Amino acid sequence: MKRLIAFVLAAAGAFSVHVHVHAQVPQPPEIAARSFLLLDMTANKVLTERDADTPNDPASLTKLMTAYVVFGALRDKRLTLDQTLTISKRAWDERKGDPSLMFIDTTMTPKVDELLRGMIIQSGNDASVALAEGVGGTVEQFVAMMNRQAQAWGLKNTEFKNVTGMTEPGHRSSARDLSIIGSNLIRDFPEFYAYYSQRDFTFNKIRQDNRNLLLRRDPSVDGMKTGYTEAAGYCLVASAQREFPNGKRRLLSVVMGTASKEARASESQKLLNWGYSAFDAVRLFEGGQAISTVPVWKGAVREAKLGAAGPVFVAVPRGEGAKLQTKVERTDPLVAPLSKGQRVGTLKVTTTGGVAVAEVPLVVQDEVPMAGIFGRAWDAIRLWIK
Repeated sequence: MKRLIAFVLAAAGAFSVHVHVHAQVPQPPEIAARSFLLLDMTANKVLTERDADTPNDPASLTKLMTAYVVFGALRDKRLTLDQTLTISKRAWDERKGDPSLMFIDTTMTPKVDELLRGMIIQSGNDASVALAEGVGGTVEQFVAMMNRQAQAWGLKNTEFKNVTGMTEPGHRSSARDLSIIGSNLIRDFPEFYAYYSQRDFTFNKIRQDNRNLLLRRDPSVDGMKTGYTEAAGYCLVASAQREFPNGKRRLLSVVMGTASKEARASESQKLLNWGYSAFDAVRLFEGGQAISTVPVWKGAVREAKLGAAGPVFVAVPRGEGAKLQTKVERTDPLVAPLSKGQRVGTLKVTTTGGVAVAEVPLVVQDEVPMAGIFGRAWDAIRLWIK
């Protein structure tokens, strides 16, 4: 029978970092928003939040998911950046009600690249509809694709009714769900993320500035998306990446329901500055580094190296990164064959007082094929005796 075993990685062995037993969580600043969340993407840890699971009108933050689905079509080569799209009357009709626009019309055939800039930089509702029709055939089919992606991520407080973010019954999302959409967009499509840092875009001789004021105020901010409707208030998903001695560190903030364009920028800036100043990102292990070497039964080799799929960072209160404890929990015995990347355990990071800091899946670093018939038979006897 398989059993779970655990052992602590001592300082003299693999690694050990230390924290005060009674480390206090830093007090976040007062944020004038209906809901908010601050995510340390490098450590994959939420640093602070308020009402982050409350469904709200997401306004044009919706276009993060619209872009994600379009980027997926580009990745899958169902669309190309140089491809031109015809503009339907439905896209042109987005002019009604004075929304954000790229100002395309039915006589134009803009490239996908131009439409993406129109949607992301200018927040054009018309561009969003044109892209949705280009990818999904119809807006309704594209919205279904957006909702399938939300379901795949397990977003429980998100449902899309349109691709633009215009207020509509049942169209909703939450600060946490939007942080998941934004962070997945950054991780999955780094080749397209530069769109979000562009400060302005001119199309058809009409120049429009990116509404994300932080792009001009904080050189570390490189995205992402603003939103406003009367129901939603002023919203902003902002992301910044700053250099530190142990590498680059990315934070992502979400504020929903602030009072003005200035407020959504200033409250987001408060969150980002606090996250960088109040917490340290501690690099525990490099990606591909063997965290533990463990015995394997019935394998062509006797041991397997276990590690994380990527670099292991944890976020801890500033100055508390001198002492953490790491413990590996894994199933025993490990019996071949084992495939590369197969999860076989968990790295648990805690303070010396036992407060959980992070849990990281441990995977097999190199494939372990099955031994020959005699090796398997001998290990079967040894396991029986054990």
